[in-house]
Amino acid sequence: MFILAVFGSLAAIGALCWLFFTLNVFALPTCAGLTTGVWSYHTGVGIPGAIVIGMLATGATLKLGRMLLIALRPTWLKLIVVLAFAVSAAIASLLTTYGIEEHFMPSQPWQDVFSVIGAIAVDITAFVRVSAMAAPGGASRDIATA
Repeated sequence: MFILAVFGSLAAIGALCWLFFTLNVFALPTCAGLTTGVWSYHTGVGIPGAIVIGMLATGATLKLGRMLLIALRPTWLKLIVVLAFAVSAAIASLLTTYGIEEHFMPSQPWQDVFSVIGAIAVDITAFVRVSAMAAPGGASRDIATA
């Protein structure tokens, strides 16, 4: 029974790490969806309506980003779109990693170091994934494997 608990814990930790990584890479659409969902809930839509509106806002933000990456011709404009996704991913991953390290690392400087390392890792991944969305068929392949 103890072995099952260990494997179950490892599976749960793996699933949470995957969720953390995926949500932080797509932090801009996730934040847009959560903000819109909470706002719509407070306007009286109810929980099911807020979930639907939040999911629509998340999808619309992701689709708008992909459409901008495909439609824009100058590279510097595409870079601005990619950086909007990457900077929000860096901020979200820095705060998330810091929150995790706060529980495991007693030293404040080491918490900061590992938080920055985690933010850089997620930011590089976000930059690469969002840049790949500009290629034809890139978004569907990238989101399916995320």
